[in-house]
Amino acid sequence: MSERKPPGVTFESWVDRQIRTAQERGEFDDLPGAGKPLPGAGAPLDEQWWVKEQIRREGLSGDALLPTPLRLRREVERLPSTVAELTSEQSVRDLAAELNRRIVEHLRFPEGPRVAVAPVDVEDVVRRWRADRAAPESDGPKPDEPEPVPEPPRKPHRRFPRWFRR
Repeated sequence: MSERKPPGVTFESWVDRQIRTAQERGEFDDLPGAGKPLPGAGAPLDEQWWVKEQIRREGLSGDALLPTPLRLRREVERLPSTVAELTSEQSVRDLAAELNRRIVEHLRFPEGPRVAVAPVDVEDVVRRWRADRAAPESDGPKPDEPEPVPEPPRKPHRRFPRWFRR
C-alpha cells in the first residue's frame, strides 16, 4: 500500500485490488500460521482478550495489573514464603525495609481503591525467619505435644440500628 486511493474509486474496490495484486506477487505465501485455524476461534469473546494474551505470551504474572494497594497487600501476604528462600538475615531485613518503603510511599500519595495496607514489622519478619530456619521440617505435630484443640464457634453479636439505641 504505497499509493493513495485515487479519487472516484470506491474504497472497497481499491482495497480489493491492492490485496489481489499482492496475492499475485506472492506476498502472502509462506506466512507463519498459513493453513492453520485462527487461535481462539469459537471461544467466547472476552473484553480484555488482548491483555490476557500479552500476559500469557510474555509469561508475566497478573499481579502487575493490580492497583497499587492490592499489589502491596499481596506482597505482605506472600512475605513469609518470599523470605524463606533468602539465606542471610541482612537480605531479609533489606527486603522487608524495601516493602515498607513502598507501603509508606503509597500511604503518602494514595492511588487506587481504599484498601488498608500497614507497614510490616521488620523485627517480627526476622524473628519468624529465624524460627522457620531453626525448626526442622515436619509434616505433623511432635509426638510429645498434644494436638491443638479448635476453638468453639462464637455466637455472632447482634447489632441494633442506631435509632434503636436512642
